[in-house]
Amino acid sequence: MPAATPGTPSLLRAMNDRAALELLLTHGPLSRTRIGHLTGLSKPTASQLLARLEAVGLVVATGTDGGRPGPSAQLYAINPRAAYVGGLDVTPERVLAAVADLTGTVIATHEVPYTEGAEAVDQVTEALGEAVKAAGLHRSDLRRVVIGTPGAFDPQTGRLRYASHLPGWHSPTLLEDLAAALPMPVEYENDVNLAAVAEQRLGAARGHEDFVLLWNEEGLGAALVLGGRLHRGWTGGAGEVGFLPVPGRPLVRQVTRANSGGYQELAGVEGLPRLAAELGVEPPPAPDSPAHDAPAPPGPAASGAPHGPEVAAAVALLARAAAAPEGAHLRFLQSYATALATGLASVVAVLDPEIVVLSGAAISAGGEPLRALLEAELAELAPSRPRLVPGEVRERPVLHGALESALAATRDEVFDTSG
Repeated sequence: MPAATPGTPSLLRAMNDRAALELLLTHGPLSRTRIGHLTGLSKPTASQLLARLEAVGLVVATGTDGGRPGPSAQLYAINPRAAYVGGLDVTPERVLAAVADLTGTVIATHEVPYTEGAEAVDQVTEALGEAVKAAGLHRSDLRRVVIGTPGAFDPQTGRLRYASHLPGWHSPTLLEDLAAALPMPVEYENDVNLAAVAEQRLGAARGHEDFVLLWNEEGLGAALVLGGRLHRGWTGGAGEVGFLPVPGRPLVRQVTRANSGGYQELAGVEGLPRLAAELGVEPPPAPDSPAHDAPAPPGPAASGAPHGPEVAAAVALLARAAAAPEGAHLRFLQSYATALATGLASVVAVLDPEIVVLSGAAISAGGEPLRALLEAELAELAPSRPRLVPGEVRERPVLHGALESALAATRDEVFDTSG
């Protein structure tokens, strides 16, 4: 069927359909009367709209609004089975896959730990295949998959850049091999960018058009959202702030070969145990000691992903310091805040964001004490003073961002009733 012509009744119907579907996503089940009220449509038009959407399988009747005065009204909701998407979060330690339905409900996950010599295609197909099987689906049921990795795939060469620490992902034919192995459209995105997508759709950055997300786990990174859209740069490397030269560290040359830079060496997790020791902070209890089983201190949770030993050590140190921010613990938090602010000040000076979202296991472990110290330090170093806010998507933010990215594109397709 030809596409609707602007101004025609078919286009207006498609616009009304999309508005109603978005309302059902936002509010959950609604009655015909409520949909008419929220869209401004008459009852007969709202009835026709719902009948049309039910006929094409986009909405389903879910029951009635019993318990309210007057006759019960039929409720309608998005049909969760109208489409499914997949998301993957790739780290050096594992590949984590998830399947979600059209409403965004995660219905299955599966994790494949990294093993020596494992190839990326095998890891991805195993993780996704098992998640799909657990959901009771076939891989062909997925409309789209988004894969999040460290670094970025260069749009000109198709090679993964800025992530030499990710084993098995550097074949020159990797994207072609993955396309041949997976029957659905596949998109690739930087992991920190996906954490920003999760915060933009579900968390602390909702309603904000210009923000930076600062991330610290295996590496320091940032996501840049300008005018509501991710800014990726010419090679996809926008936000690789770990390579920034900063005061307090010698210049790092051949940074891509070293896979590090001044800011990473100043504020990355690998240096935190040394900093803590210099300031007299005792190391946390060993994992098998009785003290290790004590309740965790209050504060934001980590990102929900298993971490390597460097990240785990940094998280333990920062969580203990944030739980009792005085003496050596306070000096440790202050020094780390200064290190983070040293590089973040350059980002803020260039972009002037409205807010900075703090995310990743290491920064999250510092909780409110670290956030307040970092905000105060940044105010001394940067010309503008964005508000610093903790990330709200604390469990698996990269995975949630991958699913949200896949859902946004899929909904654009399946919610378009103009064709």
